Amino acid sequence: MKLQYNKPATKWTEAVPLGNGRIGAMHFGGVERDRIGLNEDTLWSGTPSRDGTNERALEVLPEVRRLVREGRYEEADLKSKEMMGDYSQSYLPFGDLVLTFGHGDVCRSYRRSLDLDDAVSRVEYEIGGVSYSRELFVSHPDRVLALRLEAGASGALEVHARLDSPLRHATSAEDGRFVLRGIAPEHVSPSYYDSPDPIVYGDESTSEAIRFAGVLHVSAEGGTVRADGDGLHVLGARSATFVFAAATTFNGAQDAAAEAGEHLNAALGKAYAALRGDHFADYRALFGRVKLKLGERLSPEGMPTDERISAYGSSDPDLVGLLFHYGRYLTIAGSRPGTQATNLQGIWNDLTRPPWSSNYTININTQMNYWPVETANLSECHEPLISLIGRVARTGRKTAEVHYGCRGWVAHHNVDLWGHSAPAGGRGAGDASWAMWPMGGVWLAQHLWEHYAFGRDADYLRETAYPAMKEAALFCLDFLEEDENGRLSTCPSTSPEHRFRYDGKLAGISRASTMDMSLIWDLFTNCIEASEALGTDERFAEELRASKAKLYPIQIGQDGRLQEWFEDFGDEDPQHRHVSHLFGVYPGRQLTVRGTPELFAAARRSLELRGNEGTGWSLGWKVGLWARFREGNESYKLLTNLMRLSEAGTYYARGGLYPNLFDAHPPFQIDGNFAATSGIVEMLLQSHQNALELLPALPDAWPNGSAEGLRARDGFEVGLRWRDGRLVEAAVRSLHGRDCEIAEADGLSVTLDGEEIAVRRLEHGGIRFATESGRTYRICPLGS
Repeated sequence: MKLQYNKPATKWTEAVPLGNGRIGAMHFGGVERDRIGLNEDTLWSGTPSRDGTNERALEVLPEVRRLVREGRYEEADLKSKEMMGDYSQSYLPFGDLVLTFGHGDVCRSYRRSLDLDDAVSRVEYEIGGVSYSRELFVSHPDRVLALRLEAGASGALEVHARLDSPLRHATSAEDGRFVLRGIAPEHVSPSYYDSPDPIVYGDESTSEAIRFAGVLHVSAEGGTVRADGDGLHVLGARSATFVFAAATTFNGAQDAAAEAGEHLNAALGKAYAALRGDHFADYRALFGRVKLKLGERLSPEGMPTDERISAYGSSDPDLVGLLFHYGRYLTIAGSRPGTQATNLQGIWNDLTRPPWSSNYTININTQMNYWPVETANLSECHEPLISLIGRVARTGRKTAEVHYGCRGWVAHHNVDLWGHSAPAGGRGAGDASWAMWPMGGVWLAQHLWEHYAFGRDADYLRETAYPAMKEAALFCLDFLEEDENGRLSTCPSTSPEHRFRYDGKLAGISRASTMDMSLIWDLFTNCIEASEALGTDERFAEELRASKAKLYPIQIGQDGRLQEWFEDFGDEDPQHRHVSHLFGVYPGRQLTVRGTPELFAAARRSLELRGNEGTGWSLGWKVGLWARFREGNESYKLLTNLMRLSEAGTYYARGGLYPNLFDAHPPFQIDGNFAATSGIVEMLLQSHQNALELLPALPDAWPNGSAEGLRARDGFEVGLRWRDGRLVEAAVRSLHGRDCEIAEADGLSVTLDGEEIAVRRLEHGGIRFATESGRTYRICPLGS
């Protein structure tokens, strides 16, 4: 459960990440000069009054639809540029905490590590026979970063610390502390857009931009402590403890520095040991829920993680387990109730113009960040995304009306802190294949339902999830067009970021893309089931049933694969990283081997033709897809491709892992980490077909193993043990006392407290039995 190295980090993707959902930190571990990169989750460019909608969009919409009807798709692409709104805003770096030590940079026995069991970064080395150590964590309960420095001899510690930022800021020493105050830009252009004014600040006295501040305090054992305009200085000490707090004005604080100071004062009311102990207890309560063993470790115990990736990759099952838990660690560090949702880089970004603005890209990436929260037993970490959906639903009502004349709410492929929901194309600078995709809210709404499906909280469904789901469905009802055959389809429609070939031309816009229709099927199905669960809104549910039956059907192309578009167009890129048309397989539930065998086989053929390469997140998605096809060895091949050491740079055809296990899109993009974690769960446990599927896609590479604490829909917690590729035992703990169905359960028995209980045998080979809340049931082969 450790990332470990024998040298300091020199790049962002070599440093180790820490966080509490609000403060993000990247620890480099330098000897003479140590850098801790800092982020605060609400530090974004932009202002609350900025409106990204385009008042001309509704006027242009009929013309785009006419061009599509006439098969003039390239012209529809160009015309749609007149419907695009502003670009979204950017997630920004806070800056750095820089430590300079007085002992030089020549050392012996250097080690640094990130321990996933306690979420602590450690650095150890020796100079002149004196040992030095650093211990860094970011506390969620106390809302601060804490850094403990110790020397093995009295008076040996000399350290100078300061805060810095690439944003406009000023620093000062106040009451023995070092304070940084700054202001964010009002606008930051995407890094891919060559703007003459890429970063725009407002007048500091009148700007509505976010203000931010950080406050740093130090205490020492022995020696002297001094604060001045250059920072905090510790001389001749045995140990020193730095505590840092940060805040912004986004949540209504009038003075960010005062807000940060309050957090700091509260934390300083505790001894360091108490801060540390409370951090451990809070973190371990989440991280310790799940255990996973996929086989024996192959690599040497002390081997640095980057060398381990390069030499062993997925062949070391213990390293696969580390990657699995790293995704859970990053979830806990980056997404806690009351904080912001994790964006493209989680909460760890060091660039003022980061790749893709480090925003919420909701045509796959943001959703992928939250795929493992339910299955990997971190349900409360879903809350920041649910909160973001609520914000986007509010702003998206205006976009639905202004751009499409529709009820409900809509979102496109980019969202930011302010809830940007318009097609983010720079008012004509973007490309239709990614900007003109009004299904973002529909996909986000799936997460509202999934949180209920796992937790079965009726109050949450009634008060939070269903109202937003219903409004997303209202948009779809108004947006859908009926053709001459009575079928309902979307127009304009794209398959995200992929274009098709027709008549020697390329275009992105047509109608009724397979992804659109699959997303709407999913939303309508979830709304209908929500209505049934709540016993309300039957008239609306009936309207959805009628419209669902008329949705443009998914097609199979001449080569036997699932069509990506409403016609059997050719691909711009046959190995394109997006596999959007396979949403109905995973993470959806529309296409299954029992329910839609022909379409399911066609989807499998599509995945074969896409190939096993791709960017990091694409590889992660394919892990889960192959697991849904019950092809564990294929999933394992994708893990193998994902678990290769990646160099810095941009090369979209091939993803991998950086030395710190961050996912390489490349460049760094955190979604692939979460996709790997969720994909591994899908290999071991599935529940999307209203039944528990135990070891549905176990690869030959993991013949013996065990898992504890995995979660399934309907409120079940599942443990598994297998040997020689076969199930030895499963333990199913019922959280809500619902009937439990086990798929493919021929030859399995169910016991409670050692006594076999009655089960109902089902025609398709499964079993169903009643459960009691809080009780654990044992499922094992008959006679064992």
